[in-house]
Amino acid sequence: MQYEQKDFLETAGPDALKQIARARELTREYLFTDYIDSEKRSAILRELLGEIGENVVIDTPFHCDHGKNIFIGSNVIINMNCTFVDNAPIKIGNRVLIASNVQIYTSSHPILPQERLVSDWIEHKTTWFRTYARPVEIKDNTWIGAGSILLPGVTIGENSVIGAGSVVNRTIPANCVAVGNPCKIIRSFSED
Repeated sequence: MQYEQKDFLETAGPDALKQIARARELTREYLFTDYIDSEKRSAILRELLGEIGENVVIDTPFHCDHGKNIFIGSNVIINMNCTFVDNAPIKIGNRVLIASNVQIYTSSHPILPQERLVSDWIEHKTTWFRTYARPVEIKDNTWIGAGSILLPGVTIGENSVIGAGSVVNRTIPANCVAVGNPCKIIRSFSED
């Protein structure tokens, strides 16, 4: 795949670094907030995230890059030690279960070194590598099993289950169970 300059993000610019620093401050504050102080914890999440619905529980620790690119519906549980690298939008629907240690990545780097590495990075005051990002979407009524990794650009279809430890590198359709590395469908079912 050939990349164009417009495909790459500026990950070390002042605006990006400011957003990342603020997300780190808020996630640290969230981590050290009393677990039963739901009012304060909700206020922090409303400031951190792009959107958050009703009855959302995010356990700690929780890690993200920007926070503002994460959009969460209602009745969602995100268990402990999840990492969301949100350089592009991460959209999570309603009635979603995300188990512990799930990682969601919207960012990656080109395979070829001539596309990945920046030769004049010092002169341009940028990073020495290029990064691109693709959105990730988790539709309604899904369950993402413990330790799963969702890679850039994937969508998990409604009602589907991703088995623990799976590496999802392509879109998974609705109404199925998918497991493994790479993640593959092992069972389909009807909505009934």
